[in-house]
Amino acid sequence: MTKTTFEIKQDIKVTVDAIVFGYNQGNGISVLLIKRKVEPFKNEWALPGGFVLNQETLEEAVERELREEAGISINYLEQLFTFGKPDRDPRMRIVSVSYFGLVKSADFSLFASTDAAEAAWFNIYELPALAFDHKDIVEKAIARLRAKITYEPIGFELLDRKFLFSDLEHLYAILLGREIDRRNFKRKMMSMGLVIELDEKAPSVTAGRPGKLYSFDGDKYSQLKINGFDLNKLI
Repeated sequence: MTKTTFEIKQDIKVTVDAIVFGYNQGNGISVLLIKRKVEPFKNEWALPGGFVLNQETLEEAVERELREEAGISINYLEQLFTFGKPDRDPRMRIVSVSYFGLVKSADFSLFASTDAAEAAWFNIYELPALAFDHKDIVEKAIARLRAKITYEPIGFELLDRKFLFSDLEHLYAILLGREIDRRNFKRKMMSMGLVIELDEKAPSVTAGRPGKLYSFDGDKYSQLKINGFDLNKLI
């Protein structure tokens, strides 16, 4: 009986890409981009990322690329998706594992280096043309972010420790990309015990009545991060 041997020929490289969304109360949701200073797509905007080194984990690689290309460090990034179309990179067959996160953009000072000529925040509705298939990656990340906030609380790291309830409403409306039922949203948020009404008022900057301040219940927030909830019932 003749034994058949199958020879597998493979020449695939692995990269990582980071989709870092930044929240700014005045400017909405932005995404971090870098301007490439090497080919391919020299002088074009792209997501931070690059090749995974032999001794690195995927997480170590994406953290390193963010430090090298944008000068920032993110505490937690969640794996999004793997992109592997054969023609997605003109150099060779490259599979990219993407990671995404949401941060308060004002907390970061960007500094481009290595193969990035510039790093900047761009509003998600005003993006420039992007290199490779990064437009598809950003769109996938936006969809995942909007799905994520329907089952997990968001805001603890994005709002001030004490905030107006309208700030929380604005955050969720911006993330969802649509208006919400404000009265129902507030009633359900308060009923879950996620948000605490403080016996404090915000400093008045207009002739109107100063608004009440609120804060998150840290323990309840952590519990809902683990157990989740259904935001669709809130809005």
